[in-house]
Formats: sequence, C-alpha cells, structure tokens
Amino acid sequence: MAVALVTGLCYRLHSGFTVSSFLYLLIVLFLSLTGDFASSIVVSLAAVGCLDYFFVDPLYSFAIGERMDAVALLAFLTTALVVTRLVLRVEAKAESAARQREHLDRLYRLAQRFLAIKPLPALGTDFLDLFRGMFGSRAVSMFDADAAELYSVGRSEKGLPEKTRDAYLSGSDIDDSVSGISVRRLQVAGRIIGAIGFEGLEHPEETSGPLAALAALFLERMRALRDASAAAAAAQTEVYRSAVLDALAHEFKTPLATILAAAGGIREAGPLMPEQLQMAEMVESEAARLGGLASRLLRLARLDREEVIPRMEAVDAGSIVAHLVQQYARRSPDRRICVTPPGVFEVLADPELLRLALSQLLENACKYSQPGSAVTVELEKHAVDIAIRVSNNGSSISAADKLRIFERFYRGGDVNHLAPGSGLGLYVARKIATAHGGRLDLESQAGSEGEVTFRLTIPALQAEPDYVVTTN
Repeated sequence: MAVALVTGLCYRLHSGFTVSSFLYLLIVLFLSLTGDFASSIVVSLAAVGCLDYFFVDPLYSFAIGERMDAVALLAFLTTALVVTRLVLRVEAKAESAARQREHLDRLYRLAQRFLAIKPLPALGTDFLDLFRGMFGSRAVSMFDADAAELYSVGRSEKGLPEKTRDAYLSGSDIDDSVSGISVRRLQVAGRIIGAIGFEGLEHPEETSGPLAALAALFLERMRALRDASAAAAAAQTEVYRSAVLDALAHEFKTPLATILAAAGGIREAGPLMPEQLQMAEMVESEAARLGGLASRLLRLARLDREEVIPRMEAVDAGSIVAHLVQQYARRSPDRRICVTPPGVFEVLADPELLRLALSQLLENACKYSQPGSAVTVELEKHAVDIAIRVSNNGSSISAADKLRIFERFYRGGDVNHLAPGSGLGLYVARKIATAHGGRLDLESQAGSEGEVTFRLTIPALQAEPDYVVTTN
C-alpha cells in the first residue's frame, strides 16, 4: 500500500529517480523495523520494480538503459536487505539479552531460596521441586552417584529418569530437542558426583548448564554440612568416652587404696595361718595390680585429650625393658617372656612416657597370646635410633584391622571376645612415640603364622665428640 501510494504521488509530481528512490528506501527501512524479513524482501522487490518501471529510462519497461541505473537499483535493493537483516539481528540479540537477564534473575532467586533453607532439605523431591517451580520444567530428575539413588519430580513422558542415570554412566551430557530433554552431569572440583535432567525446560541451551552448576554446589554444601555434623557428633562422643574413662579410673583409686590398706593391716595384725597369709598377700598383690591398671587407664585418658610433651633425659631403654619384663613375667606366669639381647641401650626420652608405651605393648602381647606361648622383646641399636620389637605368638590381626589398629577407641572384631579394653592403648602409645620423634608400627611377619610384632623406635642418645674444635 505504501509503495503504491509513493509511486502514485511521485508519478503525478513528476519526481525523478533520486527523490523516488529515497522515499522507497524510507518505506523499506520503516518496514524493517517491524522485524519481518520476508515482508521486507517483498516490499524491497516491489519498490525496485516500481522504481525501474516508472522512473528509470526507458520508462514503462523493466529494461535498464544505462549501467549506472542498474548499479543504483542493485545498491538500493542490497541496502534495504542488509538494513533489514541488521535490524533483525539487533532485535534477536536484544531479546536474547532480556531472556538471559530473566534467567539470571531466576537463578539468583533460586540460590536465595536454597541459602534460606534451614535446616537443609534431604535429597529427593523437596530439593528438586525448587528447580521445577522456578523454571517451569515439566519434570526434573537427579542421580546421586555417592548414594546410587535416583530422584524424580513431575511427570516425564520421554523417560527422563533413565536418561539421567544413563548420562552419568556414559559420562556425557544429553541434549534432545525432539523430546525436550536436557541432562547435565554434576561436577565439583573435577569430580563427577551425579547428573541432573530436565524435561520441557524453556531454552535449555541457556539454562541447563547454570542450573546444573547450582545443583552441584548445593549438593556439595549439603554433604559438607552433613559430614561436619557427623564429625562434630563423633568428636563429642569421644570426649564423653574419655571423660567416662577418666571418671572410672578416679573412682577405682579410692576403694583400691582401702583394700590395700585393709590387706596390709590383716597381714600385720597378728600371726596368721600359712593359707591365710597367702590369701592376704594375693589380695594385696591383685589390688596393687588393679591399682596400676587404673593409674595407667587414667594416664591414657589424659594423654588422649592433651598434647604429649615429653621431658627428655638420657635413660637406659634396656633397663626399663628388663624391669617391665620381670613385672609382666610375675603377672603372667603362663607366658614365656624374654629379652634379647640384654644390655645398655641409651635413648633420649621421657622415662615415664616410654615406660607407659612399652607396658601397653607388653600388656597386649600377654593379653592376646595363647597360654604357654612366647613373648619376646628384642632391642636393636642403629646409628640414630633404638628399635624395640615386642612379639607374641598364638594370635593374629586381620588385614582389615591392620589398617585401623592405631585409631582412637578402635578394637578389632576378633579381640572383643578375648579380653576387655578401652581401645586407647595403641593410639596413645603411637602418640608418645611421635612426640619423641620416633615411630610405632605393626610389622608384617612373612612366613610366621600367628605372630604379631610391634616395632617402637626412639632416637638414640648421641655420644659427645671425643675431640675439641679449635680456631686459629
């Protein structure tokens, strides 16, 4: 209509090529602003035809007399089409930018809703409903790799749950425009932790990636908080256990002291029959032994909670070992306890702590070995340290227990029925060895069936140089 109106007006006013072409170009430009590329092409061709037929010589013919007129008509058509195309591209980018701003606003509000949830929801439909409600997806599915669980909300018509699991197993994302399904793997710090899929999501090429990143971060946050809660509960439990052990050890000390005093008083009160004297000495001996166990338990409980700070001095490890071996030989007469080789082995250590660590190793060796078996303590002198090996026969440690035997409060499944214990002894013994700059390890005994050997190393006392350095 506009082309016809301009053609009639210019024809009546006898306008030339320049005025007519300018008016036709304005029509094409105004039409291009509507964004209809097809209409712009039709109008541009109609304008060029009218311009050629009515205003370019020879008139009333589509023939072109001069070459410059042909160039002008071609330039007019090209300009009209290029301008129309550019306008369409600008409009498309503006629309895309507006859409992205809307998506960012939704993502921001979704993140705010995630952070505002206290306590955090459990993995499942409540978690996925937040995605579906904010972005209007028909169905949402998520596969949690750690728990090997698949969660879904909404009604899927194209098998979204199965495709979500398959995306994780195959290690590749899925973009199916025909079914409207988009699946993205969940990745945190280079580790794939699952996959999330959407069905019927608007503009999935723009939104599925950011949604997957947000889901992965939120999932990791939930797991971190859950692990932190479990760790805090475990730490609190261990504090309570240490406090209970401490309290029990204190409670045992008073009645044991009373029993020892009573047994001594009975023995000194007057002449006793040999059997009565033997019984009194047995009560006194066993009460003293129980008192020693209570004292050691109290010491272990305190060392468990506190930092071990040894008071270093030169001590003879051989003498400490010999004394402990004699003590445990009297307590366990059905065990053959020996030291090889006897001698002086000077180390730099806290004698009380060293005695506590060695007594724990000897206690375990006697406790978990069979009656009549041998318990051997072997000392080795090296250039920088002294190694003390405590071995016993008739027991073994499973492969699973070997990995955890030095853990706090851990007791192997095979020893729970053999003898009571707190699960602190080896943990504190290794703590003592580490505080001295040494080590406590469980040695593997190749070819020794049923033999267990613990190896404690303590820095040796370095001899003073027998020469004097002088300077000129």
